[in-house]
Amino acid sequence: WQGLAMGVGQKLLVPSPLSVVERLGGIWQEADFWGTVWFTFRKIVAGFLLGLGFGLGLGALAGRFPLFEILFRPWATMIKSIPVASFIIICLIWMSSSRLSIFISFLMVLPVVWSNVSGGIRAVDRNLLEMAQVFRLRRRDKLQKIYLPAVMPYFMAACTAGAGMAWKAGIAAEVLGSTRLSIGGKIYESKIYLETVDLFAWTAVLIVLSILFERGFVALVGWLGRRMERRVRAS
Repeated sequence: WQGLAMGVGQKLLVPSPLSVVERLGGIWQEADFWGTVWFTFRKIVAGFLLGLGFGLGLGALAGRFPLFEILFRPWATMIKSIPVASFIIICLIWMSSSRLSIFISFLMVLPVVWSNVSGGIRAVDRNLLEMAQVFRLRRRDKLQKIYLPAVMPYFMAACTAGAGMAWKAGIAAEVLGSTRLSIGGKIYESKIYLETVDLFAWTAVLIVLSILFERGFVALVGWLGRRMERRVRAS
């Protein structure tokens, strides 16, 4: 990066790492910094959690009942196939830019979680299910001791992939929607006013937020999964 900045020799095109670090040292002291970060964080996290919840429910139905798999698969395929930019521009007609990042994040996370959860349920060992039927295990016991251990690796993979997609899609929605008081809006303003150092600095803030959220959420889910597994073994 430093070599490229020295080779180009124009701060407007490629700012040096030092200039970006210096800007980061001052950007967090600005009056609207924390408000901007909080606005983007809560919108994207809300969309991610909505996608996670709906994807988990629809995935459970699709994995258990083939009819739901047949009904929802065309929609999931369509969502995954259409470019994010197209969704954003279409949705700008229907809703305000302040809500756009929630919906776009939700839309991108939903098919990822759905496909992983439904695949995990279909991958459950049929011999275990037959054994549970022979011993007449309660539905709760089957869920805790058979389905959850089988689905958890798939769900963890969905959380990891979905978190990254939620942040990328949500920020793209903020940029194209020129959402005020958002990180995407700041990135758009940096591009308009040719403030390349600010563009790099806000991108660095975004990367840090995305990584911290992804790792924190995956660690939380993993901890809950291990705790549930210990309870199952104890019972």
